[in-house]
Amino acid sequence: MKLVLLVLLAVLSFGLWVRLAPSDPARWHVAVGDAGNRDFPGAVIRSIPAGPGDMSRLDRIIRDTPRTAVLAGTPEEGLVTYITRSRLWGFPDYTTVEARAGMIVIHGRLRFGGSDLGVNRARVEGWIAALASGRS
Repeated sequence: MKLVLLVLLAVLSFGLWVRLAPSDPARWHVAVGDAGNRDFPGAVIRSIPAGPGDMSRLDRIIRDTPRTAVLAGTPEEGLVTYITRSRLWGFPDYTTVEARAGMIVIHGRLRFGGSDLGVNRARVEGWIAALASGRS
């Protein structure tokens, strides 16, 4: 019985820690740096051509994503970082979107763990597809 209570307390503590750990904009809200299209364990970078208004349209698409909020920045500044939390545990993923000359660079990455099983790549590519379908 004590072991079950200890395991339950450990799981509950872990869940609270993941949900309540502060998100420091100084760490997460930074320019993407390297452009291109790259996949990493737990992260993705995508660069897409951008037309007038695309940064604001992409911002609306991202803000409409469930469990997603702005950490820092605005489309007008050309740099926005979002937090999207997983449904069950509330794991935070950070996505920074940066406007560059004629391009938008998107960097999605996890905070905890070593792999996200492709979640960030799928989310970012879904946003890009939604942006592209709105242009047509």
